Amino acid sequence: MKRHSTPVMEPAAYRPTPPPAWRLRADPAPLLPDAEPYRVLGTDAARSVDPALLRTLYAQLVRGRRYNTQATALTRQGRLAVYPSTTGQEACEVAAALVLEDRDWLFPSYRDTLAAVARGLDPVQALSLLRGDWHTGYDPYEHRIAPLCTPLATQLPHAVGLAHAARLKGDDVVALALVGDGGTSEGDFHEALNFAAVWRAPVVFLVQNNGFAISVPLDKQTAAPSLAHKAVGYGMPGRLVDGNDAPAVHEVLAEAVHRARTGGGPTLVEAVTYRIDAHTNADDATRYRSSAEVEAWRAHDPITLLERELTDRGLIDDDGIRAVREDAEELAAAMRDQLNEDPPLDPMELFTHVYAEQTAQLRDQATQLRAELAAADEAQAGAATDAGTQDAGTEGTAR
Repeated sequence: MKRHSTPVMEPAAYRPTPPPAWRLRADPAPLLPDAEPYRVLGTDAARSVDPALLRTLYAQLVRGRRYNTQATALTRQGRLAVYPSTTGQEACEVAAALVLEDRDWLFPSYRDTLAAVARGLDPVQALSLLRGDWHTGYDPYEHRIAPLCTPLATQLPHAVGLAHAARLKGDDVVALALVGDGGTSEGDFHEALNFAAVWRAPVVFLVQNNGFAISVPLDKQTAAPSLAHKAVGYGMPGRLVDGNDAPAVHEVLAEAVHRARTGGGPTLVEAVTYRIDAHTNADDATRYRSSAEVEAWRAHDPITLLERELTDRGLIDDDGIRAVREDAEELAAAMRDQLNEDPPLDPMELFTHVYAEQTAQLRDQATQLRAELAAADEAQAGAATDAGTQDAGTEGTAR
């Protein structure tokens, strides 16, 4: 009997396909930053900038530089406990303050006292934390400036929360949060960006990439092409700008603020700048960077760049420059006069702003401290009385 063989069926070739539920959530191309930091000064774009804005930026930069040098000098005189200078970064600080409306909020880090001053805060109030007087020497609600933040990046989720709340209430408010490149290595940075993008919160993140997190250079913190590239991972635009080009920073931030205010959601801006001074007056920067590197950045000084533009176009003359510098000197003199006075300190204020309503434990502690202060005053008064009696007795004996 002849047997018929059954043909063997070849299995169909497997062709992988995406999971049924997968789709590209957004086109990443519009979110990516430019290949190079955006610039205005020295380009054709500079001609389109309002001359009045250029003069305002210049005046604020000069004031900011003098503010930095005066605050640094006050640390050497013992009038400030510590000062993290923004010399070389003034363009970022000033632009951040000027792009905001009065109703908007600024969320600074500990290095951003100049941004607060440029927004109108009294310099002595801005320096209260660094003087050791108060945690916050001003009313945040009055000035729309959040308390200066010493822990890295913790102000960023706060900015997102405020911006999100404003959006839910229908308030036309934008929050602008400042952070350094070191702060982008903190979890708070990533959590803030994620929530901001998901909620489309009206917030702008400005990263001042000054090259170092204290002594740690940027290439030891991240392998990303730039910090602005991190934006695409959260679904927001990333912008890269020359942080020493004041009108460029102002333009990029103004666009980001407008986008946030009109419902476009958050933006991450990386401003490439440099910290000319040490991390603080307690830091020795010569241990981790060369003087040649610092000098190269001095040649890219934000004040020099803008002053050259103004003088080349005839928008400012020697008298105008002199007037700006004299105004800056008046600022420095006022800082010296006020910070050379010892502020009146009341130890009982330790309990004033801990909670809206004091806890039982705080009330007990306040009562204990009040009793100790009263006892100290009584002992001091008794000592003064005894000293007066002894002096009188000595005088009578002498007669």
